[in-house]
Amino acid sequence: MRNFLYAICVLLLVSCYSQHKPKKPKNLLSKEQMVDIIIGVSLYNSAKGVNKKVLERNGVKLQEHIYKKHKIDSAQFADSNYYYTYHPEVYEEIYNIVRDSLKKLKEKHTAIDKEESKLKRKKDSIKRAKLKSMP
Repeated sequence: MRNFLYAICVLLLVSCYSQHKPKKPKNLLSKEQMVDIIIGVSLYNSAKGVNKKVLERNGVKLQEHIYKKHKIDSAQFADSNYYYTYHPEVYEEIYNIVRDSLKKLKEKHTAIDKEESKLKRKKDSIKRAKLKSMP
């Protein structure tokens, strides 16, 4: 049954496939803008996965914030994203930059976490030593 559903989905996708590449939108986002936005969306999705209830409770709408930050709307992003999907070589460049940037961010934050953990252990050991030395 599952294979049958997959086959139906593939057939629907193939039948809907358009041979015409979309025209370049007037308000096409540059590769650099796409990189920044996709990084923001990736971080948003990560934050939402970890702190969804906190974000909802405080009324934080990160996706809207990303659009405001870049002075775009969701339609402009969708049009640009659609255009770039028909240019896989450019899209691959964009995603390679995104992947590398996210990797660097992760390494940076991992190093910060390690340093904070090291400082906390040092403070804790000093605190324990002070408590032991008290009469």
